[in-house]
Amino acid sequence: MHGTFTPPARARRLPLTLRLALREFRGGLSGFGVFLACIALGVMAIAGVASISRSLSDGLGREGRRILGGDLSYSLINREATPEERAVLAREGRIGTVATLRAMAVAGEGAALVELKAIDDAYPLAGVLVTEPHADLAQLLGPRDGVPGAVADPALLTRLDLKVGDRVTLAGHPFAIRATVASEPDKIAGGLGFGPRLIITQEALRATGLVQPGSLNRWSYRIAVPGASDAALDAAAARIAKAAPEAGWEMRTRSNADPRFAKSIERFTQFLTLVGLTALIVGGVGVANAVHAFVERKRGSIATLKSVGAPGSQVVGLYLVQVMLIAGLGTLAGLVLGAGLPFAIDALFHDALPLPLNPTLAPGELLLAAAYGLLTAFAFAITPLGRAHDVPVSGLFRDTVDPSARTPRPRYRLMLAAALLALVVLAVATAFDKRVALIFIAAAGLAFGLLRLVATGLMALARRLPHPRRAAPRMALANLYRPGALTPTIVLSLGLGVTLLVTLSVIDANVRRTISASLPAKAPNLFFLDIPSADADRFHDFLAKAAPTGKIERVPMMRGRIVALDGVPAGKIRPPEDAAWVLDGDRGITYADDLPDGSVLTAGTWWTPEEGRTPLVSFESELARQLGLKIGSEVTVNVLGRTVSARIANLRKVEWRNLGINFVMVFSPGTFRGAPHADLATLSLAHGTDGAAENRILRDVAHTFPSVTSVRVKDALDAVGDLVGKLVLAIRGASAVAVLASLFVLAGAVAAGHRARLYDAVVLKVLGAGRGRLLAAYGLEYGALGLATALFGMIAGALAGWVIVTKVMRLDFVLDLSGALVAAGLAVVLAVGLGLAGTWRILGQKPAPYLRGL
Repeated sequence: MHGTFTPPARARRLPLTLRLALREFRGGLSGFGVFLACIALGVMAIAGVASISRSLSDGLGREGRRILGGDLSYSLINREATPEERAVLAREGRIGTVATLRAMAVAGEGAALVELKAIDDAYPLAGVLVTEPHADLAQLLGPRDGVPGAVADPALLTRLDLKVGDRVTLAGHPFAIRATVASEPDKIAGGLGFGPRLIITQEALRATGLVQPGSLNRWSYRIAVPGASDAALDAAAARIAKAAPEAGWEMRTRSNADPRFAKSIERFTQFLTLVGLTALIVGGVGVANAVHAFVERKRGSIATLKSVGAPGSQVVGLYLVQVMLIAGLGTLAGLVLGAGLPFAIDALFHDALPLPLNPTLAPGELLLAAAYGLLTAFAFAITPLGRAHDVPVSGLFRDTVDPSARTPRPRYRLMLAAALLALVVLAVATAFDKRVALIFIAAAGLAFGLLRLVATGLMALARRLPHPRRAAPRMALANLYRPGALTPTIVLSLGLGVTLLVTLSVIDANVRRTISASLPAKAPNLFFLDIPSADADRFHDFLAKAAPTGKIERVPMMRGRIVALDGVPAGKIRPPEDAAWVLDGDRGITYADDLPDGSVLTAGTWWTPEEGRTPLVSFESELARQLGLKIGSEVTVNVLGRTVSARIANLRKVEWRNLGINFVMVFSPGTFRGAPHADLATLSLAHGTDGAAENRILRDVAHTFPSVTSVRVKDALDAVGDLVGKLVLAIRGASAVAVLASLFVLAGAVAAGHRARLYDAVVLKVLGAGRGRLLAAYGLEYGALGLATALFGMIAGALAGWVIVTKVMRLDFVLDLSGALVAAGLAVVLAVGLGLAGTWRILGQKPAPYLRGL
């Protein structure tokens, strides 16, 4: 019995193009390994960074109450809240008070800077302070035999060679260390510290005399409102603002426990996302190679479809559907890996993480990563696919020997432009800093264009060079420019990877040099804070005697917040990101009769003694420009609870990088003369960094002026350097994905040229070429490509590093190519190694089976 096969109803409902595409998959995904790896790597990087960022943000939100120490927090600098202000806060809930300042802890002949925290009986309102050994906090900190207790960071015990039970002195007052801190609930909100933590009671703090008018201390009033919603907290904050409008305090809520840290996460996330996008774009070259090789393998199928009447658009649509389905698989793999990254980090490093991580699935971020992956795949696939539209059947077969370079139809070029535009819009629309995103896009486009020019120039140069007499060099030279040469692909894939490596190497070298070498040579050796104004002259004489050849600078210093500019409240001003920090929190301010060292007037004139009796201010010129200020503008600050307005008399450029005494705002003497303040002093030794002399002066100051806080610049730079090192490590980790994508692309490029190499090897073997001669030719070819690409990568990477270091980071630039040379050398080795590895199997093939098929 005979009959015809009737496909299932479900299959008949599918469009013809999709049905044909699905049938093609019966042969497997051979040749698409690099395609899948490139897409999966790029999507994983973007999805992973976004997922970790969301997990951190959710962790901060979930733990916001514990991090903040309550539901609401109100902070004051240099003064405590008045009874009336405290009563306003107490109406909203239970209050806990914490005072923080820096002080010198002395033990025997040793002294160390500590981050001092003085707490009340209500601490902690949220979370738990874990100590070792564990005991009631009141018992640990209460007086025994007239000596109050303290809980210390273990680092302090190590630094001063102490153990639990030993004593330290603060401002000449003894404290017994009765436990060490194992976990501090509100540590993150304290920001970057330059010394270990030491916790005491507020009663003990007042007894030391460290709290004086004008001394640098922060009083934080945490309010616990159990069960209150965010809306209820906003209403409470509004009532407090209305009841105490002139308090000048900084307010935070549990939902925004550390806004500066949250902004830092967003900025860093954007940077790492752009690095991930770089990996995806690099992988896009691999996508183009894989699709090109795919079209080459499908010549027979394309010819058959065209010969039976299939239009070119349907042929392109058929294989575009296949390519996008495969891109979907790679994207899905990348999404799974990226989404699982925060869960893996939390499982492996939960106890070691300094930040609260709340692993969670982030649908919006994952959708964004998927869009990046699919758009990139489409953009890099449409051009090689579109080429098959207009090539006749005979041309498809003839291309085996003579590949034709045909420009795709306008419709496919428009599709490419639309995909690229969508990528640009997506990158800019989702960026925290749109300017940085636009710079990245421009740099990526420029890099692609320049690498294309390098490849074209290299091929043109090879074509015009005289042909060597020896066979191997002649073959290598011809391979650089022959039809179907690997030159454009290898230069593009390897060039992007080398450029990225060199750029990161140059930035890393300059940042580390600035922190570890350049700054200490120009910066003061020691800073001295909280010098009582009554002891300022005596302290100056003491330093002059301790370091006769040293340079001493001393200025009055207070803390104040900008509350309005030209009558506009600071909260309503939307400054550029680079200037937002000026309005965010308290700033150090001073007053002076003369222009400070390290400053140059750029507009206006310095005040005369007569003019200095009126409220005037000198503002840093670049920040003034970004904030829209000019000479005559009014700046209103809150200092010690008092609101003061001053007119801008002049603008000045400040050299921040020398770490000297510099201020955004310098007021005229008449503005604050007579106000309670402490002095700030610096000491620069004549012979630069001298550890022994610095330690001696620190020890002597701690014993003679126990209330003065001493900061060693090297210690502060080490703390910053440690933070920068962790950030650089994260950048290197994300960049490794881009470099790995480059290696995949390079391997894919070699694999894509397999068919042409096989044909060459067969013909050359028939003509008598041995394996050694062929290896020599291929080695010279890949070596030339690697050298040319490495040279471009060094030049482009150094230039990109210079732009970022000087224009973005605003640091001095020194060309350090030590790391860049390693990256360039590695590029040459990889190019030759991967190229020869890819051709080794080809050279072992027997000619006979292939000659039969010719």
